[in-house]
Amino acid sequence: MPSVRKTKTASGATAVQVVRYEHRKVVVLKHVGSARSAEEITALTESAIAWIERATTQRSFFPKASRRVLSLATTRYRGVTHAFAHTVLSDIAARCGFTALRSSLLLDLAIMRIVEPCSKLRSIALLQRYFGISYAERSVYRTLPRLLACKPTIERLAIAFARRELSCDLSFVLYDVTTLYFEAFTADDLRVPGFSKDQKPQQPQIVVGLLVTPQGFPLGSEVFRGNTFEGKTMLPVLEAFRAAHRSTTCTVVADAGMLSFENLSELRDRGCSYIVGARMASCSSAVIERACTALGQRDEATVRIPTEHGDLICAFSAVRYRKDTHELDRQVARAEALVAAKEPGRRARFVTARGASYGLHEERIARARALLGIKGYYTSIPKERTTDAEIIAHYRGLWHVEQAFRMSKSDLATRPIFHHTEDAIRAHVLICFLALAIGKYLEITAERSLRQVVDLLKSVTDITLVNTTTNRTVTIRSECSDAVQFLLKKLDIAY
Repeated sequence: MPSVRKTKTASGATAVQVVRYEHRKVVVLKHVGSARSAEEITALTESAIAWIERATTQRSFFPKASRRVLSLATTRYRGVTHAFAHTVLSDIAARCGFTALRSSLLLDLAIMRIVEPCSKLRSIALLQRYFGISYAERSVYRTLPRLLACKPTIERLAIAFARRELSCDLSFVLYDVTTLYFEAFTADDLRVPGFSKDQKPQQPQIVVGLLVTPQGFPLGSEVFRGNTFEGKTMLPVLEAFRAAHRSTTCTVVADAGMLSFENLSELRDRGCSYIVGARMASCSSAVIERACTALGQRDEATVRIPTEHGDLICAFSAVRYRKDTHELDRQVARAEALVAAKEPGRRARFVTARGASYGLHEERIARARALLGIKGYYTSIPKERTTDAEIIAHYRGLWHVEQAFRMSKSDLATRPIFHHTEDAIRAHVLICFLALAIGKYLEITAERSLRQVVDLLKSVTDITLVNTTTNRTVTIRSECSDAVQFLLKKLDIAY
């Protein structure tokens, strides 16, 4: 029967061994280690007893409570993980209702996108390193296209969460688009060169439309061919939102790029209201003259002019006037320099051809000066329901969509996209949408940027130690700082 033996070594230390006595001889089964202090000897003795229990299934009739004492001689460092961050982010995903997806891979890839955005291959490696979560590389790439089936459910859950937790009645939604280019020059059915917001007109790209709440929480998205006109993207996304929301009416707020009179007419036919930025330079001279006369360059003055496309609300801003004047003077000076040098110039706004020579486009300059400081908005909402000031305030909320796109491009690193097939590309955008929803809720609730939240969560680490004698592991978590505890309180997470 094995037993624990303690014996003095030549150096004066105490050796702890597991031994068995055979024919009055000592057979050493396991040398646990040597120590000098009583505390270390006790730890080695407990390790020896644990080894005996594992090797022989022998249990003591009088077991002693184990103490959290580690012997450095038999302890090895295994690594550091960020399991705390994964636990908190998983709790937030569950609060958003996304655990109903029953796809751990989709949620883990979205969480990894928040913690450290990277390629899918590196995400798999970091999931193992940071959280101890293992996925086979082949199964991930094989499963990725099938994740697209979760898109309607994700958007439905996001809409339900916005109504339930963010107190959004969804009567107003904001819409905008962005472009994502690829590090390639070969086009296909989806990746096509087009008007690039990233100044990459020669490279294939996709167009992504995003619908958000006035707080910036995402409600729906869609991927379009890279050469799709912005105005043709809004209706498909809006219709998908209305179907998921089971709504017959809503008001969409969009930028001037969405201005297509055909779209506005179709929105009215479908019972939807709109607030869309107007391109004042394209308005008739009569409308411009009426707006300038009514506004009189008075700061914050507004005028509502009925048109066939809805009411045109014009507003004057002294701050915008100073900015527009500076920009106009700069453009006119450039045009004058080009005319003096007898050069046409590329993209010269106020230079016009006059036979074989060039001159200033005086009519265009006069029209631009008349519109200095004026911003226009088309709306189908009557004045009896919403005032001009409220219409303008709703439109100014579009910065939330732009901030969501910046967040997705920077914090979540939506691009570069390391995929080539259409299904994989759409699945990648879906993962980023899910990460954006979780991240945006964190920002709204914690009142901090997503990077600040992630840095605080990653500051709490778990260190794993292994006892080489018993192969038992011990995990020790670092203490939460005051900032982390304050964050958890804001998120209403008990710890």
